[in-house]
Amino acid sequence: MPSLKKLKSTRVVVIGAGFVGSTAAYTMMLQGVSEEIVLVDVNKVKCDGEALDIEHALSFAPEARVWAGDYKDCAAADVVVVCAGINQKPGQTRLELARTNVKIISDVVKNVCKFTGDAVILMVTNPLDVLTYTALKVSGLPKNQVFGTGTTLDSSRFRYLLAKKYDMDPHSMGAYLIGEHGDSEVPVFSHANVMGENIKSLPEYDKNAAAAAYVRTRDSAQEIICKKNATYYGIAAAISRIVRSILDDENHAYSVSSLMTGQYGVKDVCISLPSIVGRSGIKRVLDNIELSAEEKKKFQQSAKIIRKALDEAGVK
Repeated sequence: MPSLKKLKSTRVVVIGAGFVGSTAAYTMMLQGVSEEIVLVDVNKVKCDGEALDIEHALSFAPEARVWAGDYKDCAAADVVVVCAGINQKPGQTRLELARTNVKIISDVVKNVCKFTGDAVILMVTNPLDVLTYTALKVSGLPKNQVFGTGTTLDSSRFRYLLAKKYDMDPHSMGAYLIGEHGDSEVPVFSHANVMGENIKSLPEYDKNAAAAAYVRTRDSAQEIICKKNATYYGIAAAISRIVRSILDDENHAYSVSSLMTGQYGVKDVCISLPSIVGRSGIKRVLDNIELSAEEKKKFQQSAKIIRKALDEAGVK
């Protein structure tokens, strides 16, 4: 009779044990996403404390191993989640963070790649699109293997706020954003729907209310940062969900940031479009979705903003 035990356990290494990294590790542990979760941080004392705190909840969660490790633990990693970097400050845009975090991420990725060329690298640090491009170039890995969380969380916020306007469960709302994970992100109203019916066809549809939901979505990060200095619960849930899709080869679609090679007229930047995510990372970018002329134009403008930030940060 064949054993039900896996021959090889899954391992996720989280680089950066700050608010986002430690909350992501905790979320993945509670949800049983991976058998092994390793936290790595330059502040080894804090990193050890975060790992210990998470470990103490293991009796309430699926079986796993959690520990504070080092870059060498990436050698057996299936996924490396990069959360290291300087946090966004109140009133500061994600793109203003670029110069400082480009150097940090370059060093992080070089250290990761000393020990693995096989792991999928999931970027989280802001400015997300700039740093995803940086990580891809520094790593030299295939474009499917390095991508960012992109507008996955933004899309979740958008669905929640739209659903709230219509007094329904967010799971019933199909809506997403594309473009920059930032101020130029683009709401795809042409495909926002409930069970396939575009929201514009609903009797209670209100154009102004829908637009307000987008504006609130776009400004949510700054609102939260101003009120509590950091955002971490929502993005931790997004990270956990994406990592599960990688490890379980789910072929699930998310709006994530990856290298464009001509999609909708955009090349050589990392930016978010709906993409199929599985064991090898991004399996396919869904670039055959018919966008409205306005949505396509705004997507291209968003790409130009990211390209400018890359140039200003000296990322080649």
